[in-house]
Amino acid sequence: MVQAAARNNAEWCAAMSRSHGMASEFGPQACTAPARTPLYYPDAVTLAPGTDPAALAARIDTVTPGASVKDSFADLDLSEAGFHVLFEAQWIHRPASASAVAPTLAWDVAGDPDTLRVWALAWDDGDGNASLFRPELLDDPTTFVLSGRSATGRVVAGAVASRSDHVVGISNVFAPDGDPDTAWPVVLDAAHGLFPTLPLVGYEHGDDLTAAVRHGFKPVGPLRVWLRG
Repeated sequence: MVQAAARNNAEWCAAMSRSHGMASEFGPQACTAPARTPLYYPDAVTLAPGTDPAALAARIDTVTPGASVKDSFADLDLSEAGFHVLFEAQWIHRPASASAVAPTLAWDVAGDPDTLRVWALAWDDGDGNASLFRPELLDDPTTFVLSGRSATGRVVAGAVASRSDHVVGISNVFAPDGDPDTAWPVVLDAAHGLFPTLPLVGYEHGDDLTAAVRHGFKPVGPLRVWLRG
């Protein structure tokens, strides 16, 4: 399941990079990008345990500041290449099933640049990074931007669902009031409505991991994110 989650996450990161005009390369051990990837998205995601650290570092740009690697199996030492651990997290898995908690919000999928922009502004919550989600992302058939809307139609929660062959990845879960218990029921309802037979995967840490576990996810393995500089 960790390998399925890592592959799904790598495919989502590649989709985000493509929306910014950047190509990614998939190999047996890792997905890598030769140029700096968008903000918050790694330059490499390992796809199998035992990846060679030196070979991995050679496939990405380690000259431009800010190179990052998602060490999907928490088994690399990239310190000799100038990286340090930014954070540690857990891959999570939830079997295909409806939410145990009834959602209080209606949901829809962003289908045009205007609705994507509204979603991105709600996700960003004033940090100035809403332009990360470009209209080109809507061209990706495996990406679904989920909005949870209040009775007045305002986007108050959301997430991104990225479909692979056997799993659906959930990322970018948010609720502007900072309460993941507001977001998860509507996100799970949307995911089950769109993909009723596919299990969900993702990764979380800290309080967000605790919240995901409350909503039916189980931790299935550790990961690390390394940052250079």
